[in-house]
Amino acid sequence: MSDSSPVRPAVPVLDVWCELQCPDCRGALDDVRALRARYGDRLELRLRHFPLEKHKHAFAAAQAAEEAAEQGKAWEYVEAVLGRVEELDRKGEPFLVEVAGELGLDAEEFDTALIDGRHILIVDADQAEGKAIGVTGTPTYVVDGERLDGGKSQEGLRERIEEIVDRLLAAGQDA
Repeated sequence: MSDSSPVRPAVPVLDVWCELQCPDCRGALDDVRALRARYGDRLELRLRHFPLEKHKHAFAAAQAAEEAAEQGKAWEYVEAVLGRVEELDRKGEPFLVEVAGELGLDAEEFDTALIDGRHILIVDADQAEGKAIGVTGTPTYVVDGERLDGGKSQEGLRERIEEIVDRLLAAGQDA
């Protein structure tokens, strides 16, 4: 006998559709930090890439974030780049390598990854999935199938995410 009910993940998943050249995403960092602090390992936060055409370094920044993840410092790198969006605007790809070096990552490997494009498929897949589910801007959050658009306003979004995650955690305890 097979159970056709969908399998729930062990912990709720929050996909954060982000773009590293986006000032609104920088503004969302406080909410992301608060969610990480509140839930710790009871919530899986996944960075999803949605580079916007209007930001010419966003696609390279998404690839760099993937290299940072491969080297073990994904969120640290994302926060460092988002905290200095204006520098990314001015300096472009050399800035991405510079931040990697500042964080103790292998900057030479970053440079190589940006040249050889080893993370392009991940970024392309995220972007395609985002478009398929209706993401049009950043930041956008998806938790339990509900899409919350933070590009217009962050007002009330963290509270709504917390309501959903708390409900999912409570339901998981009942299972």
